[in-house]
Amino acid sequence: MSTIYGYARTSTSDQLAGLADQIAKLKAAGCDNQSIFQEQVSSMKMEERTEFAKVLAKLVKGDVLVFTSLSRAARSMIHMMEIEAQVSKAGATIRILDLNCDTATPNGRLTFNLFASVATFEREQMLERQAVGIAAAKAEGKYKGRAPTAQAKSAKVLELASKGLTRQEIADAAGIGIASVYRILKAA
Repeated sequence: MSTIYGYARTSTSDQLAGLADQIAKLKAAGCDNQSIFQEQVSSMKMEERTEFAKVLAKLVKGDVLVFTSLSRAARSMIHMMEIEAQVSKAGATIRILDLNCDTATPNGRLTFNLFASVATFEREQMLERQAVGIAAAKAEGKYKGRAPTAQAKSAKVLELASKGLTRQEIADAAGIGIASVYRILKAA
C-alpha cells in the first residue's frame, strides 16, 4: 500500500507559524501525523536535514512525497533535480501543493521542471539584489555584519572548557554550534 509522506521545513526556529501552516496543508493533502517529517534548518545545509534524509529513505514504489512549495525542498534547480531523481528511483512521485503539480503525470513533470527553473532564477535574482544592497550599506557605513560567533563567545567557551565539560555541553551552554566550540578551542 502506498503512503503519502509530507515534508515541512522552515529556515529558522522562530518561524513556528510557517511550520504549523505547512503541516496543516500537508494534512489536508492526505498526510497523517506519522507520515509528516518536519525540521527547522536552512535548505542550504543539506547535511543537517536529518528528517529530510529519513523521509527520502522511506520512499518505495507508489509513495508520494508532498511539499507545500518548491522552496521547502531545494534552493537550486540542480538540487531539485537530484531530489526528483532519487524519489523517482524509489518508484515514488513528488506533489507540490502551491503549484498544483504532481510528477506522476506528464503535465506535472513538465510543470515541475519549468517551475524548478523559475525558482532557481528567482533565488539567484534575490541573492544578487541582496549583495547589491549590502555593498551599498557598507559603502554608507550602515552595515557591519554580525559578530563572528567564535569572537563573541570565546571567553565563555574557554571558561566552560576549564570546568571539564564536554564539547557538546559547552556548545549547549554557550548557545552555539559544536563546530564553533572546536574552532575556539583550537585557536586557544
